[in-house]
Amino acid sequence: MMKRLTWFVGGLAAGVVGVGAAKRKVKSVANELAPVQVAKRATGSIRDRGHNVMEAMRDGRRAMKAKELELRARLDGRTSTLADELDDVDTVLVDGRPVEAGQVIVLRQVRDDPKRAKRRA
Repeated sequence: MMKRLTWFVGGLAAGVVGVGAAKRKVKSVANELAPVQVAKRATGSIRDRGHNVMEAMRDGRRAMKAKELELRARLDGRTSTLADELDDVDTVLVDGRPVEAGQVIVLRQVRDDPKRAKRRA
C-alpha cells in the first residue's frame, strides 16, 4: 500500500511540474508569435541588412515605374504585343519548336554601368 502511495505522489508531482513547464513554454511561444513581436523582428532584420534593403527598394521602385509606363502605353495604344501582330494561322518557333505567342517573353540585355558596379562592391 505504501509503495502505491509513493508512486502515486511521485506521478502527481511529475505531472504538476510537467504541466507547469508546458504552460510556461506555451506562453513564451505565444508571446514570440504575437503580431507585435513578429513586426519587431522583421524591422530589426531589415535594419541589420541596411544597404541591401535600400538598393532592393530602389530597384523595386524602378521596376514599378517601368511597368506603369508599359501599362499606360498599352492602354493608350502606343505599344503592342507579339500576339497582337500575329494572325491565327501564324506559328511562333522557339528553338525550332512551336509555342503559343502568349508564352514568349523577350528580354533585353542591359549592361551594367561601371560606376554603379563600384558602388555595389
